[in-house]
Amino acid sequence: MSGHYDKLETRSASERESDLFARLPLLVSTALKAPGWQEHLKGVDPKALTSREALAKLPVMRKSALPLMQKASPPFAGFVPAPVSSFGRLFTSPGPIFEPEGKENDPWGAARSLFAAGFRPGDIVLNTFSYHMTPGGFILDSAARALGCPVIPAGPGQTEMQLEMIAHLKPTGYTGTPDFLKILLDAAKTAGRDVSCIRKALVSGAAFPPSLQAEVKSRGVDAYQTYAIADGGVVAYESPAREGLIVNEDVLVEIVRPGTGDPVAEGEVGEIVVTFFHEQHPWIRLATGDLSAVLKGASPCGRTNARIKGWMGRADQTTKVKGLFVRPEQVAELSKQHPSLKKLRLVVTRENEQDAMTLRAESANGGADLSEKVAATLQAVTKLKGRVEIVAVGSLPNDGKVISDERG
Repeated sequence: MSGHYDKLETRSASERESDLFARLPLLVSTALKAPGWQEHLKGVDPKALTSREALAKLPVMRKSALPLMQKASPPFAGFVPAPVSSFGRLFTSPGPIFEPEGKENDPWGAARSLFAAGFRPGDIVLNTFSYHMTPGGFILDSAARALGCPVIPAGPGQTEMQLEMIAHLKPTGYTGTPDFLKILLDAAKTAGRDVSCIRKALVSGAAFPPSLQAEVKSRGVDAYQTYAIADGGVVAYESPAREGLIVNEDVLVEIVRPGTGDPVAEGEVGEIVVTFFHEQHPWIRLATGDLSAVLKGASPCGRTNARIKGWMGRADQTTKVKGLFVRPEQVAELSKQHPSLKKLRLVVTRENEQDAMTLRAESANGGADLSEKVAATLQAVTKLKGRVEIVAVGSLPNDGKVISDERG
C-alpha cells in the first residue's frame, strides 16, 4: 500500500498537531469578525487556543440548531465573515440548512479521499450525487476535476440513460451512494449491459454494511467510503488499509459525550465534533450529531492522522436515509398537515440492501385514502418515498421516540 496525495498525510502526529493549533487562533480571530461567532464565542481570547484542552473549553455549535438560527437571521445566521458575493455557489440541504461554496479548487477537501480510493488523473468519473440545490454533487465533482479526472455529472436516477452513458463514455470510477451503485449494477445485469469499465468507487451518504461491500466487490468494483458533511466537506476517508476512516488534513476532529462538549476517552463512542479551517466559512466545534470513536494507532497505509471507526449512528434522533437527513421536525410537520394523526414513529430499515422507511401513524380515522395522502406529504417533506401504516390510537410505545433507526 503505497502512494499518498501529498506529504501532509505522512507527517508526524506532533507536527500536524503543532501546525493546526498554530493556525487555530487566526481562524477564530477571523470568525469573530462575524456577528454570530461574536455572540457564540463571547469572551474567548483567540491567542489562548493553542491546545486541545483549550479548544474543549469552547461551546459547541450544534448543527441541529442551524435551521432555526438561519431562519431567524438569513442567510447564514451571522456565522460567515465573508460577503455572500465572494462565494461561487450557494446551496441548501435538508433541514433546511444553507451553505456557501468557495471559489478555490476542491473547496470541500474531497480530492484526498478520491486519491486514497485509487482515483488518478485521467480516470473518468460517473458522479451520481445530486446536483440539485444540495452540495453533494459538487463536492465530488470539484474534487475529481481538481485531481485531473473528467466528470460525467449524472446525478441520481434515470438508470437506463446512465447505462447508455456508461456504455458510450466508459467511466472507470463511480461516486455516489452505495445504494445507487447496487441499483446500477443490478440494472446492468438485468439488461445484459456491460459496466465492467467501472472498477473503483467512492461512496458516501448512506450505510455501506459488510454484506453490501462484499457484493459490490464480487462484482468487480473496489469501493471505499468517505464521511462528509454539507457544512464543511470531507471529515474522514477510507484508505486501502480498510482499518477505519482517516481524518482529513486541515480538519480537527473531537469525539465528545453526546449532549455535551466534553471529549471522551480514546476508543469510547461519542459525538463527532469538527473544526474546519475554512477562512471564508469557518466552523469551530461543529457538533455533527453523528456517532463514532477514535481508533488507536496509525493506519498501516502510512497515513499518520487519527482514525475514526466511521459512522456509528446518530447522537440524536436525526438519521440519514439514502443520503438525506430526516429530522424529528419533519415528522412533526406531518401532524401539522394531517390533524387526524396522533402519535407518529418513522421506522428506518434495510430491504434488499437499500434504505427503507415506514411511517407508523396513530389515527382513529384510518383507511387507504389517508395513507395515500400522508405518504404524499411524507415524500414532499423528506424528499424520500416511504410506506405509511395507520395504526390504532395508543398502540405506539410511549417513549418519546419519533424516528427509530433499526438498520443495526
